[in-house]
Amino acid sequence: MSLHSRTSDIACIDGLQRAAFEYFLRYSDMRSGLVADTSRAGSPSSIAATGFGLAAYPVAVERGWIARSDAAWRVLTTLRFFAASRQGSDASATGYRGFYYHFLDMRTGDRVWRSELSTIDTSLLLAGALTAAAYFSGRSEEESELRRLAALLYERADWYWALNGGDTVTMGWRPPGRFLKHRWRGHSEALLLYVLALGSPTRPIMPPNYEAYTAAHEWLELDGAAHLHAAALFVHLFPQAWIDFRSIRDKGMRDRATDYFDNTRRAIRLQRAHAEENPHGFAGYCRDLWGFSACHAPKGWFRLRDGRRQKLLGYEARGAPFGADDGTLVPWAPLAGLPFEPDACLGSLFHLMSRYPALVKEERLPGGFNPSLPGDGPEGWMDDRIVGLDQGLVVMMIENWRSGLVWELTRGIPAFRQGLSRAGFAGGWLSSTLLQV
Repeated sequence: MSLHSRTSDIACIDGLQRAAFEYFLRYSDMRSGLVADTSRAGSPSSIAATGFGLAAYPVAVERGWIARSDAAWRVLTTLRFFAASRQGSDASATGYRGFYYHFLDMRTGDRVWRSELSTIDTSLLLAGALTAAAYFSGRSEEESELRRLAALLYERADWYWALNGGDTVTMGWRPPGRFLKHRWRGHSEALLLYVLALGSPTRPIMPPNYEAYTAAHEWLELDGAAHLHAAALFVHLFPQAWIDFRSIRDKGMRDRATDYFDNTRRAIRLQRAHAEENPHGFAGYCRDLWGFSACHAPKGWFRLRDGRRQKLLGYEARGAPFGADDGTLVPWAPLAGLPFEPDACLGSLFHLMSRYPALVKEERLPGGFNPSLPGDGPEGWMDDRIVGLDQGLVVMMIENWRSGLVWELTRGIPAFRQGLSRAGFAGGWLSSTLLQV
């Protein structure tokens, strides 16, 4: 690759990363600090998107997109809101037992959409708070308060309560007192949740709870290598937006001579292979057009460009292999995959942008698109939403590829190191940091 080409690539990616960060400036409430779930008018806040936003501010400061003092003030506004918000078992509270409802009113923080008290979305919120606290380490009164509130919020979460007497963490709870029946068992984005739950200095879960979670992992044999299966791409990516899993391994990974980072590389290769094979004959699929993950799409039976009728799934966690596939793709996949398969993802990114230029609006990519459906251009159907989770993931993963900033921050956070250690992870950077504790 020529120097000119490399410089041009970085300039393009820098523009996409900056625009993704600016979602959090444009779609957050200045009084509460809450971040909108999507760009649609009237969208409530997603606490997970808020957590991604908190983790994005250090990146923005380092890149010169926002002044440190402005970023610290925005983070502090958010943490003050959550610290002061009412915790209670009634339906009008913002949270309970240190956890928060999945969707909140942007201005008041009241629970909306009868949403659940979500253990995973709270985990993403707290991970963002801890990351911001690790970065804003100055002696000023503002940054000192920011760190104090992040610690308060993390320590308030009652992870042991969230077990509800079982061996794995429940997915959530609804007022006035009913836990959701499903639990976090088997490979999922809850890998991040278990690390934080194990690392808690106040109300942790125990190592056997992590063992029960991993006991349900689905391992496949692919080309002579063990692969921990999860069809949807976000499952692999969300925990690794925060945690550098290169060369650190829990028991399952040690037994199979791999790690979560390499596992994600295989997951990307499997998605690309599925798109190249294109077993359902959808438009545009090839090794450079892939991205099977959770996203919105129309729902019901529709006529495709080629005349076939196809059932579209609405909001669904699409995946490959062995996952749901209705021709709908997430365009952010090549950006979020850069730390794992940079050459392949760069090729996929520029294929996407050259073949489907209408996807890029104000340098942001929508939540999903389906080129098999009729539309004004080759893009076919395009989601009219920009999704906060997607934008935060793009900011963090591009930065982990460019500088490793987020991974460097979380390597120094005691909660992450303690949680990983209690889960049985060892090796690599974890061994060296544990020696310093």
